[in-house]
Amino acid sequence: MLVRLLYASRAVDTRAETIESILAQSRQFNPSSGITGILCYGGGIFLQAIEGGRNAVSDLYGHIQKDVRHKDVVLLHYEEISERRFGGWTMGQVDASRVNTNILLKYSERAELDPYSVSGKVSLALLEELMATASIIGRA
Repeated sequence: MLVRLLYASRAVDTRAETIESILAQSRQFNPSSGITGILCYGGGIFLQAIEGGRNAVSDLYGHIQKDVRHKDVVLLHYEEISERRFGGWTMGQVDASRVNTNILLKYSERAELDPYSVSGKVSLALLEELMATASIIGRA
């Protein structure tokens, strides 16, 4: 059974090399677990969608909740799915500081990434638009 989980968290360490290490670790370990997804990062905030088998996604989310690189981890959306939306990425990446501000403003009060102030469905719609506008990099 496939599921999609969307969560937000705040980075404890906002240095570029820390973000890169999170992405590298995801790209290394996700394929063997059947996990795909995207990570959007901006202003010290992560917005991540992960897809895969129910047990694998649940295990990964549990690990993220305990990961010292994340704080304020919040589950935004969880659903059973019939197919993946982000299946082309072991872990795609979006740098929110490089996204057209009109896209961010379309989904929130300000032109900044803030999944804590919108619903999970709105955050998922934002990720889908970022995918449609080719804002996601790191295809693997």
